[in-house]
Amino acid sequence: MSTVFHLALTQPMLEGATLAIVPGDPERVERIANLMDNPKALASTREFTSYLAYIEGTPVVVCSTGIGGPSTSIAVEELAQLGVRTFLRIGTTGAIQPDIEVGSLIVTTGSVRLDGASGHFAPMEYPAVADFDCTSALVEAARAQTVPLRTGITASSDTFYPGQERYDTFSGRVTRRFQGSMEEWQALGVLNYEMESATLLTMCSALGLRAGCVAGVIVNRHQQEIPSAELMKQTETTAITTVVEAARRLLA
Repeated sequence: MSTVFHLALTQPMLEGATLAIVPGDPERVERIANLMDNPKALASTREFTSYLAYIEGTPVVVCSTGIGGPSTSIAVEELAQLGVRTFLRIGTTGAIQPDIEVGSLIVTTGSVRLDGASGHFAPMEYPAVADFDCTSALVEAARAQTVPLRTGITASSDTFYPGQERYDTFSGRVTRRFQGSMEEWQALGVLNYEMESATLLTMCSALGLRAGCVAGVIVNRHQQEIPSAELMKQTETTAITTVVEAARRLLA
């Protein structure tokens, strides 16, 4: 059987898996798979690294998406072609509300569509919202970790620097569209910035798939821009444990 265009996977390789955990970073894939049973590497090409593992005998795909909406859309599209119907994203994030603690978890209920890729699946009036069952499973799993948890709206940007209004850059400037944007999102109660959820949630809703998103807070931008390496690793571990437990709950 021929492979899908980018992931170097075939349907038999997935063994009927209908749920995928989708981190951005390829290096997180093996760590996630190792929290389940009998993990095995499937493929690695470009930003897409994939493993198969099992929860109570049920196969689960773990596949990295790379950074941003365009590559996320490729991974989700091709996994859907191979039979996956539920997607749980795990990542890291920068909080923009002053009371959100570094080390806490954010479960996204909906995203501000600051990306471009989601517009290829639905018009801008269409909301980027998470699936209720996925969100519930992530919230329950996060609460079991006994770390601070927030649920709410995420700003999901195509760019790490101007779209998230960062001035510590080569040019030191931000285009007019984004000047003052972080203050506006804060006033509207937006919790955090990241780069994939708008595309993931929009395309999954539009295509009749399910998706949810959890992210570990590695920096609060009211305090600093650069995260602590030690805290980042601890937070990643908590988020990874949470997403695997959420998958377990959805498959129960």
